[in-house]
Amino acid sequence: SFGPVGFMKKAITVSEDEEWKRLRTLLSPTFTSGKLKEMFPIIGQYGETLVKNLRREEEKGKPVIIKDILGAYSMDVIIGTSFGVNVDSLNNPEDPFMQKAKKILKQSVNFFKNFVTRMKKNRLDSNQKTRVDFLQLMMNTQNSKGEASPKALSDLEMAAQTIIFIFAGYDATSTSICFMMYELATYPDVQKKLQDEIDRALPNKAPVTYNALMDMEYLDMMVNETLRLYPIAVRLERVSKKDVEINGVFIPKGTIVIVPTYPLHRDPKYWPEPEEFCPERHLQQGFSCKFTNVSSAILVEIPLKFSRQPILQPENPIILKVVSRDKPTTRA
Repeated sequence: SFGPVGFMKKAITVSEDEEWKRLRTLLSPTFTSGKLKEMFPIIGQYGETLVKNLRREEEKGKPVIIKDILGAYSMDVIIGTSFGVNVDSLNNPEDPFMQKAKKILKQSVNFFKNFVTRMKKNRLDSNQKTRVDFLQLMMNTQNSKGEASPKALSDLEMAAQTIIFIFAGYDATSTSICFMMYELATYPDVQKKLQDEIDRALPNKAPVTYNALMDMEYLDMMVNETLRLYPIAVRLERVSKKDVEINGVFIPKGTIVIVPTYPLHRDPKYWPEPEEFCPERHLQQGFSCKFTNVSSAILVEIPLKFSRQPILQPENPIILKVVSRDKPTTRA
């Protein structure tokens, strides 16, 4: 990681106390359901491109390193919805955005800082104020006269939030989807249940809509179960700001409190059959996990081995064989 150095100390992920509250207040309107609904057509556009790319890989008849495709998809969605720029890294893997995002180095930070400066200038020059995206929200905190204000984000603060937003969206999102795809390939019964829900929500292959997606209960359970087994952060750390006692345990001011996310999510005390991928466990009522395990479409080790990184990552690439639902499949 590039760490909190230079202007990156202004990022919301490393800010503290009142500064953190200020940044959160300014940035949180980006993530309301209304804003996401307005962005959904852009997300759908890149979803269609993703499907086309997967079909192209299927025609080649070769297995796919799924992170390469999903990483490009995540980057396209993040840049498209946040800054109104069509990077199209799915079709242009050598695009500078993809290359810089893969290398968290000083030159990458400078690249994205210059990008924000350039995009802001383009918006101001063209007088575009109607866009609904992350960049415009940050720009709206600055008044037209450029005068200092406690609520305004400085250009360096805008650059810092942008870099965190891009890296989090690119790496964490694409990795989580990779883990979900791995489990779908491993548990064909789960995959069939998800396919059936999609068919009910979108009959006759109807286009995906925001409301239809929000009504997909099994998909929501799948996301929850993926994040249970593969939490983005294997642990969380917080510092106690004052002396406090919780359930009889005294925690002095300044104590670092660590929440071991990964082991908690796999603790049989809280999760029956914790190593099993079972979306039904997130139902309110009782559940049962009885699935046929291991599909022939998967070409990596079971179970996965993990690398030692701040964000949970597989040690080896997840490689899958892409098969269209429209074609008959055969078992190996």
